[in-house]
Amino acid sequence: MSKKVKKTADSKEERASHAGQGQDEHRQVATDDSGQIGIKEEENGQEAQPVEAVDPMVELQSQLDMANDKYLRLSAEFDNYRKRTLKEKMDLIKNASEEVMKSILPLVDDFERALKSSQLSADVEAMRHGLVLIYSKVMDFLKSNGVNEIEAVGLDLDTDLHEAVSKIAVESNDQKGKIVDVVLKGYRLNDKVIRFSKVVVGE
Repeated sequence: MSKKVKKTADSKEERASHAGQGQDEHRQVATDDSGQIGIKEEENGQEAQPVEAVDPMVELQSQLDMANDKYLRLSAEFDNYRKRTLKEKMDLIKNASEEVMKSILPLVDDFERALKSSQLSADVEAMRHGLVLIYSKVMDFLKSNGVNEIEAVGLDLDTDLHEAVSKIAVESNDQKGKIVDVVLKGYRLNDKVIRFSKVVVGE
């Protein structure tokens, strides 16, 4: 009787030992296949949740859509800026001479008064004096707007400023190659020549 009991006990111990080894083997396999997370999930009795993979094509399409939207916005903003600056430039060109024209009107008034006086008065000297005053006003107006006469007489011919229309023989060697007369005065607006002086050069 005692031998049977002992044998039965031995059998139970062997089965328990085999069961433990089976669990270890199963746990070791889980460790090899899934790592530590696999063991945790098995111990907690939870199944692994699959991780949803991101399609690279979808991600690239999203980035492309964002870049395209940004491009369209920038293009629209630039187009609006271009139209606005073009309009401002056209307005500036159209109205740039407004102040100049307003400044010329008083000179026109002076000329009209001089013409009216010439019809009523026979005093030539008074008319001459009036014309001199108007001429002085005109020259002051031009200077105030950056227009200056180009100097010519007695200077060497400068093709950047002067245009020789004729030559004349001179007795003095000092006058040869120099401007001896001005047929039509030239003018500069600030540093830009707006009309060349038409001159006579000595030879």
